Amino acid sequence: MAAHAAVPVRRSVETHGAFLPALIGVLYGLYAATVSRHGGALTWGQLWLGLLSAILLAGGIWALRTYGHVLPREARAAAWGALVGGATGFLYSLSGASVLSSSGLGLLVGAGVAAGAFYLFYTHEDAAGHPAPY
Repeated sequence: MAAHAAVPVRRSVETHGAFLPALIGVLYGLYAATVSRHGGALTWGQLWLGLLSAILLAGGIWALRTYGHVLPREARAAAWGALVGGATGFLYSLSGASVLSSSGLGLLVGAGVAAGAFYLFYTHEDAAGHPAPY
């Protein structure tokens, strides 16, 4: 009886589309650090603000793109609206705007994104929530 050695199966590393969230996060972080400078010299605090902003936004986008399909379309649209609205309001608050105007802008943008995302999900899924065949 001959013993056969099992060849280990190589598994490819799946990034689940990590490039686009990382690119958006880096651009967002650079813009956040630039806005918080107010024309002055770059400080370590602004650098850390940009880095943390980039990581959090990229992580949020990646998580919604990777695990968002398990949510119903209403919750998924609300999650996209909350992420984009919060990111927009935060950037606007870095410019020195008041909390009320930053919150208002974030709510308006978030509501628009949620409505648009819901329309997109509603028109591209069947009643059970599965992608429509084309």
